[in-house]
Amino acid sequence: MKALTKSITILVISLALASLAVSAYGVEGKININTASKQELMTLKYVGDATAEKIMEYRKAHTFEVPKDIMKVKGVGQKTFEVNKDRICCSG
Repeated sequence: MKALTKSITILVISLALASLAVSAYGVEGKININTASKQELMTLKYVGDATAEKIMEYRKAHTFEVPKDIMKVKGVGQKTFEVNKDRICCSG
């Protein structure tokens, strides 16, 4: 009985953590560069504090229409886009 209770507890905790991940990163598991928080943006490779700030500043005046638009942000180049292109989206 203790083993069953422990298994159920682990399952409930796992489901709770999974739901948090979905809410932070969207259903597809991608980061929406139009709405992501600074911390979420910083989970992208080669995106640190300063670059995340630049992305957030850029989107105040512009909307990212396609993921490739992230390269319009000063400091975000082809290398950063290529390594992250499967992890970012602009809607959803």
